[in-house]
Amino acid sequence: MQAILIIEDDATFGQRLALSFRRKGYRAEAVRDGASALGALRSAPFDAAVVDLCLEGENGLTVMRQLREEVPALPVVIITGYGSIATAKEALKLGAIDYLTKPTDAFQIEQALGLASGVESAPPTHRPPGEPDIPSLQRVEWEHLQRVLADVGGNISEAARRLGIERRTLQRKLAKYAPIS
Repeated sequence: MQAILIIEDDATFGQRLALSFRRKGYRAEAVRDGASALGALRSAPFDAAVVDLCLEGENGLTVMRQLREEVPALPVVIITGYGSIATAKEALKLGAIDYLTKPTDAFQIEQALGLASGVESAPPTHRPPGEPDIPSLQRVEWEHLQRVLADVGGNISEAARRLGIERRTLQRKLAKYAPIS
């Protein structure tokens, strides 16, 4: 059984990702910071790690370096809600095997780790071959909300003002999980 360590400061997202991996037959553990990740790595072997780039009070690249010092051959996938070319280049230079932007899921991470074959086939698509993958309206809305929220530094009141909606409405929309497609 493959074991995956997930370092994600968003507890809900980390637990959802760990649950998804468990349902696929992996041993998965989600932790919220670098110290907990190192403790978990020292107490049990892991075959791969998924590290959020922006951890609360920590840089995911620093955490990745620490994990790689403990287990030099550990495959690491960096995930982030705020991707940039500069951080992607830095992550790959430091040895990450992939750099994925959120929202992401267990299947995409499996593919990045090279584990997808034999574990579960790709989710079925309901579009003809060659047709572009067009996100749903709900997905586009969710990504737009996340972008505006990031632009204002996480200030929900300011984001709601810029979006022209009530604060409570924005909070309800943000409380929902990201649409799959």
